[in-house]
Amino acid sequence: MAPENRSRLLLGESLACWRNTARGGGVIDRVPTPDGTTAPALTAPGSPVSAAASPAASGGQPPRPGVALKAVDKDTTAGVLFGIGAYGLWGLLPLYFFALQPAGAVEIVANRVVWSLLFCTLLITVTRSWRVLGAAFRNRTVLGTLSIAAALIAVNWLTYTYGVTTGQAVEASLGYFINPLVSVLLGVFVLKETLRPLQWAAVGIGFVAVVVLTISYGKLPWIALTLAVSFGLYGFVKKRIGPKADAVTSLTVETVVLAPLAAATMIFLGVSGAATLGTQGSAHFWLLVSSGVITAVPLLFFGASARRLPMTTIGLLQYFAPVLQFVVALMVFKETMTLDRWIGFGVVWLALLVLTVDMLAAARRSSVARKRALREARADS
Repeated sequence: MAPENRSRLLLGESLACWRNTARGGGVIDRVPTPDGTTAPALTAPGSPVSAAASPAASGGQPPRPGVALKAVDKDTTAGVLFGIGAYGLWGLLPLYFFALQPAGAVEIVANRVVWSLLFCTLLITVTRSWRVLGAAFRNRTVLGTLSIAAALIAVNWLTYTYGVTTGQAVEASLGYFINPLVSVLLGVFVLKETLRPLQWAAVGIGFVAVVVLTISYGKLPWIALTLAVSFGLYGFVKKRIGPKADAVTSLTVETVVLAPLAAATMIFLGVSGAATLGTQGSAHFWLLVSSGVITAVPLLFFGASARRLPMTTIGLLQYFAPVLQFVVALMVFKETMTLDRWIGFGVVWLALLVLTVDMLAAARRSSVARKRALREARADS
């Protein structure tokens, strides 16, 4: 496979849906991500780790253990750094929205769509992926599915931006904390998957948390629930695409679908005098224009991380983003947390702990079973 094609394939790896590492037919050990295709359970074929470990990579001879281990260690370190970079940037996104004041949520999302499209066009040109993009547009299934994904991510972006810009960043972070629980429920109700006992326990604890937080807020935490459901459905829809469209191609198609409405919104805001793009100075202008880069770069980092790390590691790294969002909301934005909300968040974190323990246990069982199968295969040969 040509290097550019392999890069596009690996960029399409994502975690918005989960993979069951314990047994077939069960719910995945899930990790949410901005793209919805599934990453491999271990190391992706064609990655530096698998290449270094294969006999073919060393002229048909098994690699020396020291060389192979050094390659694995170096690649794992790079994968962790890329993962921290991706989730760290997503976690610090509220600071970017804060810097865009006095722009409102609608204007920010409209600019994000338009400038993301321009940046993706540049990426498509640099990677010479116009043929791949054209194939995506000609495939009605891919185009239709990505159009649905575009609507879902627009709802997600608008809700999240609204939450952050209206002093509700804590509740917005809650949406990404409970997203894994929503993904589990989607597996049950949509994919008809069977939950393991600990997964049922996590879902039950999560339901209790929503009740506690509803009482605390005096209403349903609709921002958190909208974010969790829209992102969970986005991942589910993107999973239908699989390897038919990589991350950059997917984002390009989605922004093309949204661009007419986004451009019309920017024009309307400009004509009505409500736009801030050209009225708040050059720094504000370039901050809004940079939304395209800020949208795409974490996605590229994530693709580089996903191809180097096992799903269990990515599953742990994914909590980095909502934790950062939560810390920023408390320490920078000075949002208040009452005792009952601390209790509600504590119950959510307990549910995630249970879910994480189940994920790690399932991954361990899968690893043991895989090693046993390899030993039996070698014994039979």
